[in-house]
Parts: sequence; C-alpha cells; structure tokens
Amino acid sequence: MRTSLSFTVDNVLAFKTQLLQWSQQFHEVVWLDSNGHKDQYSSYDGMLATDALTALSTDSFNAFDDLKTYQTETKDWIFGYLTYDLKNNVERLKSANFDGLRFPELYFFQPKKIIQLQGNTVHFLYLNMVDDEIEPDFKEITGFKEEKAETTSEKNIHIKMRIFKDDYFSRVHKMLQKIHRGDIYEANFCQEFYAENTEINPLETYTELNKISEAPFSVFLKLNDKYLASASPERYIKKEGTTLISQPIKGTAKRSLDKVEDEKLRVTLAEDEKERAENIMIVDLVRNDLSKSAVKGSVKVSELCKVYTFSQVHQMISTITSTVKEDKNPVDIIRETFPMGSMTGAPKISAMQIIEELEATKRGVYSGTVGYITPDQDFDFNVVIRSILYNASEKYVSFSVGGAITAKASPEKEYEECLLKAKAMRQVLEGKMS
Repeated sequence: MRTSLSFTVDNVLAFKTQLLQWSQQFHEVVWLDSNGHKDQYSSYDGMLATDALTALSTDSFNAFDDLKTYQTETKDWIFGYLTYDLKNNVERLKSANFDGLRFPELYFFQPKKIIQLQGNTVHFLYLNMVDDEIEPDFKEITGFKEEKAETTSEKNIHIKMRIFKDDYFSRVHKMLQKIHRGDIYEANFCQEFYAENTEINPLETYTELNKISEAPFSVFLKLNDKYLASASPERYIKKEGTTLISQPIKGTAKRSLDKVEDEKLRVTLAEDEKERAENIMIVDLVRNDLSKSAVKGSVKVSELCKVYTFSQVHQMISTITSTVKEDKNPVDIIRETFPMGSMTGAPKISAMQIIEELEATKRGVYSGTVGYITPDQDFDFNVVIRSILYNASEKYVSFSVGGAITAKASPEKEYEECLLKAKAMRQVLEGKMS
C-alpha cells in the first residue's frame, strides 16, 4: 500500500525548516517534533503527514464509533486530533461555553505522504499512487530557501483575557467550596487569552514558539484555515505492541538563569507536598483509566513524581504502564481513557461537570490531543497544552492555560502559575505584528 524510500541529510535542523515550508502547499498538515528529547518510549525524532486521501471530520455525537469505523476500514496510518469536548461522547456531559475558534470536534486524515526523521535519515512513506513523487519531493524540499515572512501590519497584537483577575479568584473560590464540600478532590481550571481581528503567520508563530520551548511533543497542525502551534511537554498515551504508556504532568516551577538557584527551584518542586499530592491523585486516576483495558495485574507506576527540566519550566511527571490484549482496538483504548486525567480532575465526571460550570470558554482542541494511529494498531498522542490556536477566516487567535485546584490551593499562586505557563505564547504573539 505504501512505498518506502530513505535518504541521508547533513543538516537535520535545516531540513526540518525546509520540510515545513514545503508542506504549506497542502491543505492538511500534521508535523510532530520531539526536539531532540529521547527517552525509552521515543519512536521518531520528527514526522510529517500531509495531503489527505481520505478524512473524517465530525462533532462529538458518536465520534468514537465513527473514528473506530474509519480506522478499521482505512487499515493505514491516520493522523489527527480529538478535542476535549469528545467527553460528551464518553459521558452524559455538554459543552455550552463560548467558542471563538470553531474547530471540528474530531478530525483525522489518511495522508498520501508521510516523512519520518530518525537521526540523519529521512524515511519517505508514500501511498503507491504517488510513489513516483518521492525523489522529486526530496529534491524540492532540500532546494527550499528560508523565507522571511512579510508582516501585514505595524500594529502589535493585543492579547485580552477572557476572565479578569478578580473574576478568576471568584471562580477558583467557588471551585474550592465544591472541593471542601466533598464534591471533588481536584479539578483542572483553565482560562483563555485571545485576540480578535488579528492576522498571524501560523508557521512563523510555531517556529518561534518551538524555538523558545523545544518541547518533546511539539505539533504544527494545519487544516485548511485552522491552525495549531503546540509546544506540549506532555504525552497523553502511547501504545507500542501490547504496552500502554501514559505520562501525566502535574507540578510546575519556573527556571532561573543562575545555576544554583535553578537547581534549588528544581529540588523545591520535587519536595513540594502540594504538587506531589496533585500528581499522585492524577496517577491514581490514570491507573483506573488504564485498568479498563489492561490485562489483570499489569498496571504499574514505573516513575512517580520525577522532575524533568525544559527550556521554560521544571515539570513533575509520572509514568504509568499497562499491558493490553493483542486484539484490543486502539480507538476503544483511547475512548476508555479520554479525556486525560491531568486536564480533568478527580473524580473525573464530577470534575468535568464543575469545569463546564465555572470556565468561561469551550476548550476545543486545547486539552485535547494530537497524534497518530499506525496500520499495526500502535499509536502516540500528546496533550494539547502550551499551544496557540488560530482560525484564519475568523481572524481569531487563542491560547489557554490552567492548573490543578486542590483543597490546599491558593488562588493567588494558581493565578501566578497560569501567567508563568502563558509566558512563551504571550512572548511569541505580542512580539509579532498583526
């Protein structure tokens, strides 16, 4: 079904830039970049999927059944995203908050062209109908000269907040009341930053965000007039053979240019009781989610509350693994674990109900997931955080940030953490011209 051909490149970073510029001629693009981060679960240094042969675009109604049918019938690589609002397909929930972005609630496509990077080797996986284009495409990609984007106006982008500071405190206090009353133990509360009547260069925006963050689960996604530029540090779930891996993040601390202070910040995060408690709550939730599909007794916490260092922040990450039967459908596994625990709370359904009540915007792609499913039924999906979303037709730019609210949460500190998480996106957008 697919023809494979490999080439060697001397400068991988330059090739990535050329590859992304070349991809902009297509209506559908998914670019996944690990930015050199390697762990025992890494598969590719980078991967591009483009030029849809077939596609599935739908709302949340019966979305997982539709995706399962599409994936089963396609029997090929598929790439795409699931929005947070597919929770409404999993449970009896709703999403009635404001939506300025208007992305489809689920979108997957079967690409004619897949290009994978592993070290200095570039693998082309093209459908047989276009396999005669492999060598011409490689020549065209490596012949691309870097172009500086033209600015369309001299006016800086003005980022607005959907929830102002006092309103944020009021909503968090309401959430704390529900926690103290025993309705939930923890919930992830998010807020939107946005700009209207704004034009950006999506690829340039992604490139700048990626340069600042260098995150292991970065994504550039283009779907006609809709774009995602993501610097996500978090893996939602991966399937490799019969092994499932989930790596939730809970716990964030800023970086310092001073090495001694930076190490102190890292150690303080590692020993922070509140942050550890948040992380452990989500680990328990993920263990429960994975147990729905796991072979009995196979769910294990292989790493608990380990602090990893990224360009902008230190993050506390846990790793939970399990084993599934060989014939377990990949879409069913995703359905049973969706949405990811790190972006919801515990208990999960009650937390999602309270989130809907207290947040001001529909989350959409934010806190959803982008990734792929292979013909061998393996998959890998990130968590869409630290991300800029753009609807070019609506001229609407948006990014959201959030944090876990627990019984010991301080609204002031949670607000400060949100601003820290927003820093990279704000830096990219407010430094750009609209």
